[in-house]
Amino acid sequence: MAKENNKSESFEATLFKTADKLRKNMDAAEYKHIVMGLIFLKYISDSFEVLHAKLMEGKGDLKGADPEDPDEYRADNVFFVPSLARWSYLHSRAKQQSIGKDIDEAMEAIEKENPTLKGILPKVYARPNLDKAALGGLIDLIGNIAIGTEAAKSKDILGRVYEYFLGEFASAEGKKGGQFYTPKSIVRLMVEMIEPYKGRVYDPACGSGGMFIMSEKFVEEHKGKLDDISIYGQESNQTTYRLCRMNLALHSIDGSQVKWNNEGSFLNDAHKDLKADFILANPPFNDSDWSGELLQTDGRWKYGAPSAGNANFAWLQHMIYHLSPKGVMACVLANGSLSSQSSNEGEIRKQLIDNDLVDCIVGLPKQLFYNTGIPACIWFISRKRLGNGDRKRTGEILFIDANETGYMTDRTHRAFNEDDVAQLASTYHKWRSKNGLLARGAQASKYKDIKGFCKSASMDEIRKHNYVLTPGRYVGIEEQEDDGIPFEKKMAGFLGELKEQIAAEKRLNKEIEKQLSNIGFKLE
Repeated sequence: MAKENNKSESFEATLFKTADKLRKNMDAAEYKHIVMGLIFLKYISDSFEVLHAKLMEGKGDLKGADPEDPDEYRADNVFFVPSLARWSYLHSRAKQQSIGKDIDEAMEAIEKENPTLKGILPKVYARPNLDKAALGGLIDLIGNIAIGTEAAKSKDILGRVYEYFLGEFASAEGKKGGQFYTPKSIVRLMVEMIEPYKGRVYDPACGSGGMFIMSEKFVEEHKGKLDDISIYGQESNQTTYRLCRMNLALHSIDGSQVKWNNEGSFLNDAHKDLKADFILANPPFNDSDWSGELLQTDGRWKYGAPSAGNANFAWLQHMIYHLSPKGVMACVLANGSLSSQSSNEGEIRKQLIDNDLVDCIVGLPKQLFYNTGIPACIWFISRKRLGNGDRKRTGEILFIDANETGYMTDRTHRAFNEDDVAQLASTYHKWRSKNGLLARGAQASKYKDIKGFCKSASMDEIRKHNYVLTPGRYVGIEEQEDDGIPFEKKMAGFLGELKEQIAAEKRLNKEIEKQLSNIGFKLE
């Protein structure tokens, strides 16, 4: 399996590098929509062609069906693709100067035939600054993805390529890239910890939809039913919203309850009555431009009015407001949220703790995010702390310090591997579990505190720390293994080394003084 993963990563990386060469002088943020739109177009065309071929054969239940009837495709949850928008037709015209105009017209035609895609697809291909020869090369490149006859294989490869490209564009865009993409390993950790197995999943700052994709993958990997979860989301950036809707459609996920408005979740909540079973979010860190001054008396601020200059506790309370009576949530925030005492933030944090909502805090290592070097953490909030399948854990909070976890993917970016995610998630599940049983009956060893890594802290300990939730305060420093050498002997060795270094320094100083004297300079 590892070999297969390495091979697919190599294929995706090679593909991205080739596509990036065709970008030439175009900005990555602009080029992103051109590439992602073409990948999506290839996907829906491939899916259409598979069903079209079956309708042409006209066997069994399909006998007498019209291959050009859009209703035949809608009945099978397949997008109908008009002839002028089919990949084979566009590919045949890839070398013509009109190809940009052809693709824009294809996108218009697809939206016209498929109302759920209205306003979603990019129509940016006829713009003058897009080199048409490079566009033709990009069409050739994407045309070679997912060679084969199996629809499932085609869908899987194109889905992986789309996700991989999102991550690479986020890395290329740096700070702006973080606005639409949360690194995959962080999403994986959050999903594995809260286990969105059945119910309503909500993300009020959903970006390109990674939380939803990973939730569906979690259900599939654990042999659940995809029909058992439904997704709800909101995004204020329209171009990011389009990326999200294409991403969901490409993974055959119903995105009808993912909404866009430019006011955002605070000013114009698109899901006012929603009570979600699972909430996953990575909202903007320390956002000062959230219109907080207009919302100081809002009903969502049950635990205190958040600072107008920082949205961290507004996001937490907005999500808690939308949490069902047995719901759980995971929210990425800047580390400042764990200790800040300014602008009522310390009091709100105290209220969340005293109301027994905070279940777990995970301190994250640096360099996980593309858009910021600010240290971050994940807040886990739960309304299930009385039990409900797990053990009763009121009056306790689990602290996990993951600062030393993960590996460097390159000189500037860190990630978690599967073992890292498994270790962090299983620590939380063991702590939560009743009688050593994990979800779905899996047996587990009992939870225990590990110095420097995890600690189950009581309310008395938390009050002693003035309600500051920084994990390092609770987990302590990892114990060093005793090497058996007595302290006096170690100290004697250190003093011997120091004596040698002082003597060496004297010799070097004399040599420097001598050489300066030889060229006519003297130290006073």
